[in-house]
Amino acid sequence: MINYYNVADHVFAIEADEALIERLTNYAPFLTQQPDPSPIFAIRVHDEALPSTEGWTHIYTDTSDDDMPRIEMSRRNGDWMFRISMSKEGEIVSVIQCAEDWSEVNLFTAPNYTRFAVDNAAMLVYAFATADKKTLLFHSSVTVRGGYGHMFLGHSGTGKSTHSKQWLTAFDDAHLLNDDNPAVRVLPNDEVRVYGTPWSGKTPCYIQDSAPVAALVQLAQAPENKIWRLRMSQAYPYILASVSGLKVLPEMMDALYETIAQLLELTPVYKLECLPNTEAAELCCAEIHATH
Repeated sequence: MINYYNVADHVFAIEADEALIERLTNYAPFLTQQPDPSPIFAIRVHDEALPSTEGWTHIYTDTSDDDMPRIEMSRRNGDWMFRISMSKEGEIVSVIQCAEDWSEVNLFTAPNYTRFAVDNAAMLVYAFATADKKTLLFHSSVTVRGGYGHMFLGHSGTGKSTHSKQWLTAFDDAHLLNDDNPAVRVLPNDEVRVYGTPWSGKTPCYIQDSAPVAALVQLAQAPENKIWRLRMSQAYPYILASVSGLKVLPEMMDALYETIAQLLELTPVYKLECLPNTEAAELCCAEIHATH
């Protein structure tokens, strides 16, 4: 069975048995018709043993965050292999094999890890396949108020989800668009727009909707609430650390750098030192919209 999904106006396919497709409820809001031309990539889920690395050359292992999956990357004749563990020291539970242009993806999973494997494969390949399309897959929580998206950035545990919850408490007209992995596009008319995705971390928030971005806010825990706007040179490292990309592939990173530079020219970025209270949300909102 093959289903097609539209995320930020990029369409991809997942091919799997019907029982698995029916369990992918987080993708249901993004279901769409078969595109013309072809989807940007197609994932085929195989019910087979995990393939070995024989004949593949190890390139890099990503263990940047202790609470994030470990990704071992290898290459063979231009193709890619990603071996994924759920933790820094855990066993490999899924293997992704990709064509060099990302269009064809074969996914192999260990028993009981299929949902985890599909989500990670789709997120990874989506980020890589759209990198040259003015699209950024962010690690961010996003609330929408007044028709605008407000993106909160920071390392895991900084309080992005908590700050979004404070917005929902402080403002009756605010709602959550995505709590972990929204997509952002810089459109041809220079609009920066944030989109819901099927990937939202521990919070089930899968919304087929989008909004223009009012601002990006880098969070830091502090004993008092304080906010200020960052210069582009100050903001750049925060944005780069928040987007997904393949660091070992210079041409991909060049495309991401270019998109980030455009985003920073078009969208303000703030630093918010804050407590986990509604006063922080009120201060943040007031500052953003005073200068918007």
